[in-house]
Amino acid sequence: MDMKKYAAEAIGTFWLTFAGCGSAVIAAGFPQVGIGLVGVSLAFGLSVVTMAYAIGHISGCHLNPAVTVGLAAGGRFPAGQILPYVIAQVCGAIVAAELLYVIASGAPGFDVTKGFASNGYGAHSPGQYSMVVCFVTEVVMTMMFLFVIMGATHGRAPAGFAPLAIGLALVMIHLVSIPVTNTSVNPARSTGPALFVGGWALSQLWLFWVAPLIGGALGGVVYRWLSEDPSGVVTGVKTA
Repeated sequence: MDMKKYAAEAIGTFWLTFAGCGSAVIAAGFPQVGIGLVGVSLAFGLSVVTMAYAIGHISGCHLNPAVTVGLAAGGRFPAGQILPYVIAQVCGAIVAAELLYVIASGAPGFDVTKGFASNGYGAHSPGQYSMVVCFVTEVVMTMMFLFVIMGATHGRAPAGFAPLAIGLALVMIHLVSIPVTNTSVNPARSTGPALFVGGWALSQLWLFWVAPLIGGALGGVVYRWLSEDPSGVVTGVKTA
């Protein structure tokens, strides 16, 4: 049964990375019909909504090492399962980036060094934001993401609506932070594209692991403190 959970996490993270990053690489700036920042934000959010309904009952649909760590910190997920979940998520993201590279490289003039939806700070931040600002942004955004996840999947939350709340939260996060870091809040999503860009993307990848993991843990701990029954029966999307 555990292997099915890991497979579900790999497939789900593949979908999030391929759909979200794919919208940025292929469709965001397409002449005349580009989807822009709003479209990319929606793509990331919709990828989570669709996968939450598809695999939430199998693996909990974490799709994100920071979510897995945050749920563990919040008492919703066994610590012993963190590593295999993270490995599955990173593998799914890498496969997605590889497929996206194959598709995107078919266009004339494609240049992977232009970003390939990678996350960055300083000169590689879309808005040239400093490393400290980018770090703080990723911590806060991931913390709030986990806060929403913990609340939406609580046993006393409205049944069946958790995927929508979580997906919409991710849309909001992207609407705010794409100009800052190109939005990570997900170390697996950051790792896949960075491996293909190399150079600066790999050298800055540490921030998009450290900051989301800190933020995820903070979000889980804060909600665990706030809620009367943080580890109650979960509805809508399983977290363990």
